[in-house]
Amino acid sequence: MKIFLKLFISLGFVLMLLSYLITRDGNTYTPSGDGEVILDSGTYEAFPLPDYAAAMVNSNYKSYFIEVEPGIKIHILEVGEGFPVFLMHGNPTSGFLYRKVVEYLPLDKVRVIMPTSPGLGFSSKIPASEHTVENHIQWINTVLNELELKELIYAGQDWGGPIGMGALSLSPTLLKGAVLLNTGFGAPTTNVDLSPAHATVKTPVIGELITEVLFSMFDGLSRVQGDPESWTTEVAELYGKPLYDNGNAKAPLAMMRMVPDGPNHRSTDAMRKIGDYVKTLDIPAEIVWGMNDPILGKGLNAMQENFPKAPVTQTDGGHFLQEEVPAEIAEALIKVIDKVNNKDMVLINPLQN
Repeated sequence: MKIFLKLFISLGFVLMLLSYLITRDGNTYTPSGDGEVILDSGTYEAFPLPDYAAAMVNSNYKSYFIEVEPGIKIHILEVGEGFPVFLMHGNPTSGFLYRKVVEYLPLDKVRVIMPTSPGLGFSSKIPASEHTVENHIQWINTVLNELELKELIYAGQDWGGPIGMGALSLSPTLLKGAVLLNTGFGAPTTNVDLSPAHATVKTPVIGELITEVLFSMFDGLSRVQGDPESWTTEVAELYGKPLYDNGNAKAPLAMMRMVPDGPNHRSTDAMRKIGDYVKTLDIPAEIVWGMNDPILGKGLNAMQENFPKAPVTQTDGGHFLQEEVPAEIAEALIKVIDKVNNKDMVLINPLQN
């Protein structure tokens, strides 16, 4: 009996230790670059891409950091010259999510700016508790101010929707047009979970076990795609490896827990303000939607209510539709830019490049 009691106590201690270890807040990791990138707005710390990431883009891309506060650097991918196009990714990807879209854009006429939110990609890694809607909005707004942009076209998907729009709400003269991808604005008025996965991982310890210990979130994301083959091993590595290499993979779970599940959630107030801002917009807009998205696919009607004049392109894409239907997204961006500038741009055929 004493032996079983000792075993029970030992097992309890091990479980308590494991719970403590996996629920720790995580440390800040600040990346270092090498060299300089010189833009009209200033000189920035260059970041040479590792081979696996460099293989995904061409040598025309600029890769650099903007330090938005001490120790927190945002990695920027930028390519092209001309009218600024600001593209925001969601969780758990990075600015690389738009690399296929870029292939269809006339880069002699547009400057494509693709930041990566802190915690993801090659940006600084931060403690889980610092992942708040307000923080992410302020950090991205600082990027926009640092680059001294006067106007832009914006596109956002997943968390890139409210984070990008929230950042623009702090600099409202910048936004001239938008392309809305699978995302949502506003806050829930009743208790509701975005998806069964969000409902499961919000439970302490359980969420950490599922996303950080037992499984790799990045390897399993083919399940949210319209075409599972679009989420290759190389794509999973592109988004996942920077987090594991830096020893802080807290962001994906923390950002899932940022999603409000009711009127009393800590993100609700910020999301409500973003929704109120979106309702004030009267700008050229296009909607491109992945109808096979199990997380946000049913949100199309809500997006149409926000942008009732916007033409809608329904696609067979899933949650990360940038990996599946880049030409449709690029075409929508060009249509919006044309409306803003009263000019006609031509969609590029990447096979001819």
